[in-house]
Amino acid sequence: MNSQIKQTDKAPYKFSDLAADIKSKKIDTVLVGIVDMQGRLQGKRVHGDFFLKEVATHATEGCNYLMAVDVDMNTVPGYDMSSWDRGYSDFMMKPDWDTLCKIPWLDGTALVIADSLWLDESDVVASPRQILKKQIARLAEHNLVPYTGTELEFIVFNDTYEMAWEKGYKDLIPANQYNIDYSLLGTSRVEGLLRAIRLGMAGAGLEVESAKGECNLGQHEIAFRYSDALTSADRHVIYKLGAKEIASEMGYALTFMAKFNEREGNSCHIHLSVRDKSGKAVMADDSDQYGMSPLAKSFIAGQLKYMQELTLFFAPNINSYKRYIEGSFAPTALKWGPDNRTCALRLVGHGESLRFENRVPGGDVNPYLAEAAMIAAGIAGMEEKLELEPAFTGNAYKSEAARVPETLAAAAELWANSAFVKKIFGEEVQAHYLNMANTELKAFNSAVTDWERIRTFERM
Repeated sequence: MNSQIKQTDKAPYKFSDLAADIKSKKIDTVLVGIVDMQGRLQGKRVHGDFFLKEVATHATEGCNYLMAVDVDMNTVPGYDMSSWDRGYSDFMMKPDWDTLCKIPWLDGTALVIADSLWLDESDVVASPRQILKKQIARLAEHNLVPYTGTELEFIVFNDTYEMAWEKGYKDLIPANQYNIDYSLLGTSRVEGLLRAIRLGMAGAGLEVESAKGECNLGQHEIAFRYSDALTSADRHVIYKLGAKEIASEMGYALTFMAKFNEREGNSCHIHLSVRDKSGKAVMADDSDQYGMSPLAKSFIAGQLKYMQELTLFFAPNINSYKRYIEGSFAPTALKWGPDNRTCALRLVGHGESLRFENRVPGGDVNPYLAEAAMIAAGIAGMEEKLELEPAFTGNAYKSEAARVPETLAAAAELWANSAFVKKIFGEEVQAHYLNMANTELKAFNSAVTDWERIRTFERM
């Protein structure tokens, strides 16, 4: 692994560039990755010459269980598209050349994200990337384009991943021992790592904005400039994989899990704005009190109406729901407000930069699914001509508003019974992700935790 990461220019890396680099031996390995249900890049390391000869023209294949396993890669029952009865056949991984990039932190390596398709090239409809692309296409029917930015927080430890595993993830040493929110001194303690990640991502074609400390011990955030929704989601998963790889090479471990301990969790606030196909910002109207157009109001109203039914796409794991605690900067109330961090939806910016921030997702979110849910809710708001409720001012934690579901079980039930989910995403997607939630619930409910041992070993 290359620890001396250099920033490259921001020109797009094209297939012709890759072919030339493979022939000149600058690139010898091409990572071909699909995005699984958990939001992870999974795939193959393909030798450069073979990639040009076969994969570039014919794609590559992989077992379709990649869209039907749990986080431990265990085969589990309940998925219609993939099972022992169906023989766990292959599907196609077809490269999307718009995602092609160099991977500066790995010697001689490039990466391309692939779409999951059946061998007849029809969509694997439960694939997160296909789910997002479908909602982007629906919005395009209104002559609109979604733009998003995701803000991922993570916690850094002075332990390697192997040490953390051996310790059972107990007694890990955070890279900072106190709250370093906006602290330049605190971030300098791990600037070697933060800089390596920033430069690595810039070299991969991501537009880096900044890095800052956060509230939990060893917690940090690196921000990237917004882009169209699909590109933002693609960059999100490249960054998440790369940050872990770079941290590992430098002797650190970092986690994006939503709630590592009882302190502040890792959020992934998602900013969304909409423009017309000419690039004009259509959410802004300077004559409005908050600078919002009627389209913006109906788009946000859709979020509020359907947030509970869609929470499974914002908070997909048992651990996700541990974030939603009063006064934690993670939302509990389904309210919107101008620059109000106590609300689930925060209106920020003005004019060309006007957008709303969804504060519900955590660091464990699958960005494709979350963005798809936000776009779908926004379209519903427009098509149903929903009126936006008055802005909330003050402390939304103390409001009488509807709440973010408190558990995965509650979110799964709302998802399962949602006519909206069935209509917009289809029965197959609804059933597929309900099964994912039920699989996690079954696994958790059969586990015995340290909390139970401590609470009941002697005293019960």
